[in-house]
Amino acid sequence: MIAEYANLPLIPPFLEPGDSQKKLYGVNFASAGAGALVETFQGSVISLSTQLDHYNKVERLWRRKFGKEESKKRISRAVYLISIGSNDYSSHFLTNQSLSISMSQHVDIVIGNLTTFIHEVYKIGGRKFGFLNVPNLGCFPALRILQPKNDSCLRDASKLAEMHNKALSNLLFKMQRQVKGFKFSLFDMNKSLRLRMHHPSKFGFKEGEEACCGTGKWRGVFSCGGKRLVKEYKLCENPNDYIFWDSLHLTQNTYKQFANLIWNGGHMSDSLVVGPYNVNKLFQIP
Repeated sequence: MIAEYANLPLIPPFLEPGDSQKKLYGVNFASAGAGALVETFQGSVISLSTQLDHYNKVERLWRRKFGKEESKKRISRAVYLISIGSNDYSSHFLTNQSLSISMSQHVDIVIGNLTTFIHEVYKIGGRKFGFLNVPNLGCFPALRILQPKNDSCLRDASKLAEMHNKALSNLLFKMQRQVKGFKFSLFDMNKSLRLRMHHPSKFGFKEGEEACCGTGKWRGVFSCGGKRLVKEYKLCENPNDYIFWDSLHLTQNTYKQFANLIWNGGHMSDSLVVGPYNVNKLFQIP
């Protein structure tokens, strides 16, 4: 959706076989389930450090294709969209593993890895970065059903998200002060999702807590499609009425609203939902 707003072709995944020409307008290095920590779903995902290796390969491809100077210009004009962290926290609850260190130490390590990553991209020439913070994970149906005694969100998961978001915001504003030419957009996904869950009808939704597809309470069992351990699942009639698609993911309609905020957003009457730049502004900076 962001690519559409920017009038770019859809961004190809790095590992797509075939034509490397496609990678000249941008590349998607993302891996479903990955985190900033190597241990997060290790063996099933491409870690953030491996994604950085892939980025280095593209940088070398650009240098060969455009020459050193032109490729340098393109790299500094490019916008780097980064959405990572949720899996580093939710994975412990979903795999029933307790944290071996304190919550604040865990957040420090995630933020430390992310800091290293940003500095590496900066060293290569990246200057404009877009970030999404971590949503209120404890209120996702898959984590909420782990607390069967009451209807509230899973407190520790939500607490980790809150701590991460504070640390991420502090890091980015500090880098803006201290790192020459570093510019960023930070989308408050946590707040935007919470507003929609509490007031779904205000944003055109009918259901703010239950998932469209799955089984059990809030359809919180990750069974959508019947290809997992639990085969039984129910499917809602109109996904656009729902905020959650399944127990861990949001619907296209929700992401459409978020993409609009990421691209166009700015000061809302009560707080900054995206700032200090929106992504549209980042694209306009030479």
